[in-house]
Amino acid sequence: MPLTAIIPARNEAAVIERALQSIRFADEVVLIDSESTDQTVALAKKQGARIVKRKFDNFSAQKNFAIRQASHPWVLVADADEEVTPDLGREIQTTRQAPDVKEGFWIYFAYRFMGRRIKYSGWQTYKKISLFQRDKAHYTGLVHEKMHIDGSAGFLKNKMAHYSYRSSDHYTEKTGHYKWLQAKELKEKDKPLNLFHFIIKPAFRFFHRYIIRLGFLDGIPGLTIATVQAYGVFTRYVKYTGS
Repeated sequence: MPLTAIIPARNEAAVIERALQSIRFADEVVLIDSESTDQTVALAKKQGARIVKRKFDNFSAQKNFAIRQASHPWVLVADADEEVTPDLGREIQTTRQAPDVKEGFWIYFAYRFMGRRIKYSGWQTYKKISLFQRDKAHYTGLVHEKMHIDGSAGFLKNKMAHYSYRSSDHYTEKTGHYKWLQAKELKEKDKPLNLFHFIIKPAFRFFHRYIIRLGFLDGIPGLTIATVQAYGVFTRYVKYTGS
């Protein structure tokens, strides 16, 4: 049951080698590149990846396109800032060989941000279906894409390491990109806005991440996460009204 590993990327030269080295066990590695202007493609070629280029429009379309490029029946999708740990790699290899194997598998994530492991802040339970059978899966949604499995999905025990954001500025920048896509989704639905969206929802997002999801236990990184999340909710609606 050979495996294709897929990495979507754009200007990820700072982290792409770590991600590629962690998936050397894959029978094929495909980098789906969105018009990178740095050394991402050159570094990926050096690591033996097959390069497929596609202009970015949204996350689901990008990943669905990449899945169709896979040569093998099993697919692992990992972002450039993610790393398959040795234990997870071994589990991926043995799991897909099982006689009663499922069509897909949820993988939990262990986040690192601002130089430390994030144990709370709403990230402690984050998971996604990253390992699946190529012909049994597809994504929907412009941002925070959702994986749909034609069959059942199990859970892997080991976590994927996620070096999510290199700094608070990088976090703010990437959050802004996500919110632009979310604003685009709202525009398509023609959803009316009021002060509730601009005041209450950002305030609740901060309260939810920092208090309810125990972000205060993550110290300054937890405060940063809650603040950027609240700001992101606010700017989503600002972008919507200005689009």
